[in-house]
Amino acid sequence: MKKILVIDDSETIRQQVKQALASTGYEIVEAVDGVDGLEKLRAMADLDMALCDVNMPRMNGLEMLEHLRMDFATANIPVTAANIAISNILHVANFADIVSAYTATGTATPKDLTIDNCEFRDSASNLNFIKTVTGNATANSMDGFNYTNNKVFGLATTAATTAVIMAAAQNRQVYSGNFINYPALSDTAALVAFGANNQSNLLISANRVVRPSTSTTGGLLLSGGSTASSGYVVDNYIWHLDNSAALIAPTGTALGFQNNFSMITGAADKSGLINPAAV
Repeated sequence: MKKILVIDDSETIRQQVKQALASTGYEIVEAVDGVDGLEKLRAMADLDMALCDVNMPRMNGLEMLEHLRMDFATANIPVTAANIAISNILHVANFADIVSAYTATGTATPKDLTIDNCEFRDSASNLNFIKTVTGNATANSMDGFNYTNNKVFGLATTAATTAVIMAAAQNRQVYSGNFINYPALSDTAALVAFGANNQSNLLISANRVVRPSTSTTGGLLLSGGSTASSGYVVDNYIWHLDNSAALIAPTGTALGFQNNFSMITGAADKSGLINPAAV
């Protein structure tokens, strides 16, 4: 039975919602304000949904959202339904090498999934997210994926950290306005890895990436893709310490690149940079 948490200081409203949802087979758990709701959210690992009022005593709904931290173990949150939006959430890694915060499991088709304005924060070099989102191997299962305005503050120095993994061909993906800061890890994309999969109608724009790697031959912003891919990579800024290749993406992606900046003479604590010619 799916479990829903209803957070509202009005007992009348809680009972109305409970009566409406219980008849459809949901188990309803009640919380009387933001403090009570926050405690129950943290304690209930099997919760499917939370409905929250805004104006409440002690802690209102917006304040509760600001205090909400999602602590992950090695397991991750499966995403199976379409048209899901996850926004304004602080994710804190309190366990070692968390494989992925969110994963499209099995043959699920979570199309039009949006991850927006979230923060993924490692607690230490050994308490970390390896990935924030991982797609499954089903083609077009994550069409319409939007990864926008997120911040990733990584501290892991050994794990193969990449914010997003797409393990199959997808359409209509947008990666825009993200800030990603990872420790050095050569030849590993920071934003997204596509494998050898075709990506259609792809937009990667206005991202900022910091990764002081000394080798970027596999692409520092993105990796993988195929010659059948289509899309636009524009206005991205990447900082690294590779003084030769300085590649933000591998060759053979068939994507269009414009106004991207990836210095070729990067050095720590140096503000003067020479940008490379087209490669």
